[in-house]
Amino acid sequence: MTRVFLCVLDSVGCGGAPDASAYGDHGANTLLHIAEACARGEAEAGRTGALELPNLDGLGLGAAIKLASGNVAPGLTALPKAQWGVAEEISLGKDTQSGHWELAGLPVTRDWHYFPKTVPAFPEDLMEQLIDRANLPGTLANVHASGTEVIDTFGLQHIESAKPIVYTSADSVVQIAAHEHHFGLQRLLETCRIAAEIFHPLNVGRVIARPFVGETPGTFSRTANRRDFAIAPPDSTICDRVIAAGGAVHAVGKIGDIFAMKGITDVSKGKDDMALFDHVLDWCDRARSGDLVFANFVEFDSLWGHRRDVSGYARALETFDTRLPQLLAKLRPGDLLIITADHGNDPTWPGTDHTRERVPVLATGPHVPPKALGQIAFTDIAKMVATHLDLRD
Repeated sequence: MTRVFLCVLDSVGCGGAPDASAYGDHGANTLLHIAEACARGEAEAGRTGALELPNLDGLGLGAAIKLASGNVAPGLTALPKAQWGVAEEISLGKDTQSGHWELAGLPVTRDWHYFPKTVPAFPEDLMEQLIDRANLPGTLANVHASGTEVIDTFGLQHIESAKPIVYTSADSVVQIAAHEHHFGLQRLLETCRIAAEIFHPLNVGRVIARPFVGETPGTFSRTANRRDFAIAPPDSTICDRVIAAGGAVHAVGKIGDIFAMKGITDVSKGKDDMALFDHVLDWCDRARSGDLVFANFVEFDSLWGHRRDVSGYARALETFDTRLPQLLAKLRPGDLLIITADHGNDPTWPGTDHTRERVPVLATGPHVPPKALGQIAFTDIAKMVATHLDLRD
């Protein structure tokens, strides 16, 4: 049996990108700075002390940080027992879509359309089209914003007016937040579908539906019914190659949305990252030989990186680490597990945007010998998958 489990820890970068300065990110290092903050006692909310990642570090996480940036992360100094290295991105931008497509073998050589940090952020004529075609009473926000903050700011006004909250970020995205009950989930999804028809021709990568519940600021919370309406990859990815060879691609989390379901067999979603982890464990029992299980764990990025919450990010890393032995124990002879990331989101960095960084690459399995992979490209991840599954060009 030959299977691959590709797990993307969204935004878990390790610094050192040679072009970081071009993005205003010279010196950013998500993992290093979290570990340093923990060692200084500055990440004590819901946890305490040094960052404890014995399982990830045992696979080579600390070694990857040192290789990427030249820095030793406090407490992450284990001798790697797996294949380990760091990957460097060539795609323009530092967004989720570019990172995942390049990991799947398809670099993005054309820049996405990004919206200026002005108020309003979106062109008036396009907003008028959205309001008219979606039969809306208007929209709220129209700014660059953090999703949770913009919901707290405009949530009550949204409930009272039925105007959806429309905002963007450093990614090439239009995000639309609306209350699942007062506005309606299906109405939100239809509004986002219309928005995708309006904005995709500009090369805007994604329109994201952000449903939420709650009745007052502080009680508003986003639900698991997020959906991304993404531009489809313009060419073949590793997902298409797996399917062409007779295998299946089991998408866990937002992978199906990121690839616009191109090359995706089925999708498993959950209310949080640990529910997604359960789905990966389930696929360990169900996936067939020749299959790819492709998972994204989004909360490192969405809940902790963008919010610049060092303690929360550290807790999430430690929680993932404590569950990793369950996944390792379920791997069968012939399986390959690859753990990597798509970009950085240093919670100690100014602003709330992603950071341009190299990412760790950790690969293991019952018959996978440990070795140093060195500095590789994002596209080499797809090559590792193709080689392991014996896919032909």
